[in-house]
Amino acid sequence: MTAGTATHDTRSRLLDTALKLFSEHGMEGTSLQMIADAFGVTKAAVYYHFKTKDEIVEAVVGPPVQELAQVLDEALTKRSRSAQIDDALQGLIELVVRYRALFGLLNSDPGFRRVIKMTSEAARVEDVTTKMRAVLAGAAPNLADAIAAHVVFAGLSMVGGDPAYAGIDDDTLRQHLLDAGRRLLGRLRR
Repeated sequence: MTAGTATHDTRSRLLDTALKLFSEHGMEGTSLQMIADAFGVTKAAVYYHFKTKDEIVEAVVGPPVQELAQVLDEALTKRSRSAQIDDALQGLIELVVRYRALFGLLNSDPGFRRVIKMTSEAARVEDVTTKMRAVLAGAAPNLADAIAAHVVFAGLSMVGGDPAYAGIDDDTLRQHLLDAGRRLLGRLRR
């Protein structure tokens, strides 16, 4: 293992630890010392990777936002509108299932959302959200289609991160979210 690989692995595990603590205590209720203690390192070791909790939040949000942007770009290469919608829907659901804890925080933790709005990720989050709505509702949607797309995007994100569904295995959750999303978006497939 190279030094760069070890640093990346440590950083990833540190982010996983922080995300778990954010989920348990909220972003505001989690300190860098708590993250260090849970990870089994000194606070200085956490500072080596991240100077603030805001940097940790930014690092946690970045990869899923980038993945969603890639999903949407890929969906837009599909020839039919129906295929674009289905591809985007499946990609979103895959991310919601994989990043359940993160989606839970995005939908329930005001401190977490506040930090995102202040980081360099804010513009990317907004761009991806706007692009998702455009893929689902079309370039010039009527009000009903725009609202339907918004409800699907927000609803799937909320359900995936809701602790009420934490005990559901990934495959079952994925299938139910896909079925619900397809039903709700059925009228948009033109």
